[in-house]
Amino acid sequence: MQHEVHRGGYVALVGRPNVGKSTLLNRILGQKIAITSPKPQTTRNRILGILHRPDAQVMFLDTPGIHHAAGNKLNRYMVSQAHGAMNDVDCIMLLVEADRPVTAAEESVIRSISQSGRPALLVINKIDRVAPPALLDLIRRYSELHDFLEIVPVSALKGDGIEQLLDALLPHLPEGPPLYPEEMVTDQPERFIVAEMIREQVLKKLQKEIPYGTAVQIELFEDQPERDLVEIHAVIHVEREPHKRILVGKGGSMIRSIGQAARFDIERLLDTRVFLKLFVRVDRDWTRSDRLLREFGYE
Repeated sequence: MQHEVHRGGYVALVGRPNVGKSTLLNRILGQKIAITSPKPQTTRNRILGILHRPDAQVMFLDTPGIHHAAGNKLNRYMVSQAHGAMNDVDCIMLLVEADRPVTAAEESVIRSISQSGRPALLVINKIDRVAPPALLDLIRRYSELHDFLEIVPVSALKGDGIEQLLDALLPHLPEGPPLYPEEMVTDQPERFIVAEMIREQVLKKLQKEIPYGTAVQIELFEDQPERDLVEIHAVIHVEREPHKRILVGKGGSMIRSIGQAARFDIERLLDTRVFLKLFVRVDRDWTRSDRLLREFGYE
């Protein structure tokens, strides 16, 4: 009797900031575990998302966008997370944008992939933004830069091309049994995802540089089954006193708006009512402090 081959492996999602890596991961998994926003550098940590199929189990690592890491230590940490992931996986997925020509930034990421020695697929995202002739020209240009296993056009936002992408990926993963139980979708604890959902709303509702100087810590996460409720207290850390005033807003309007939007997502995640209380604290120049970066989970 012939048994069906089961494959599994780790796959790193890499690319410049804001190319749609987290949107693609959420789409593949069919649920939200990674936050998204229109702002670059939304993702700060490597986030594991696990896809379960009868014939495969794929562990995707969503990574921070690769960018020039000049400036504070937080930026250098994020880039190191992305580069490190490329050396720890069975395969790499490079995401690029269909409506963006190949630039030095993309060529730099491709050089890093070549140096890793790992096989790579090219995923051209946001194909709904371009006409077919432009897409074909882009595919031809990338084919000249690297010997990709496959080149797959997708729209992560709309879900186009996702099954074709998985069909292209799976044959290149090693044979092996599942490594994680079927009910496990990520290795991140609920507290981490909740903190990220709060930070996501900060990114969406605030402008300019303020969102990049914020970090979120969960200080209380208490399940109260007798009330069918989870009580959560979270601190949003900022680098400057003026940033705190903007984040709180006139009469507390901004922090209430952030809390209401975050609570909606958290209740969907936890499938229960949530009482969410937010605090804002100034930690001057925390993005340059080794101690505070470790304390806030960036180590």
